[in-house]
Amino acid sequence: MLRKVKLIWDFRGSDSEERARRHEHHLEEYLEAKKLGFRITGTTTESDDFSFSYMIVEEDEMKSFRDALRPTRGGWIEL
Repeated sequence: MLRKVKLIWDFRGSDSEERARRHEHHLEEYLEAKKLGFRITGTTTESDDFSFSYMIVEEDEMKSFRDALRPTRGGWIEL
């Protein structure tokens, strides 16, 4: 079984939650346009001034998504 990678895009400022949600929508549009199938996407709000959007991908897909979408950071996760 392949490991999963969580690609993360950070947003800071008073509108960070709105920007993270909008970015998640763009991630979903990208997946649909490229006909890449279902991937887990979402947003998390850490504080009033910090939120992030994310997408979870298989380890073998990570480089192509990273190069195309340029996340802020990423890490291994257990599902």
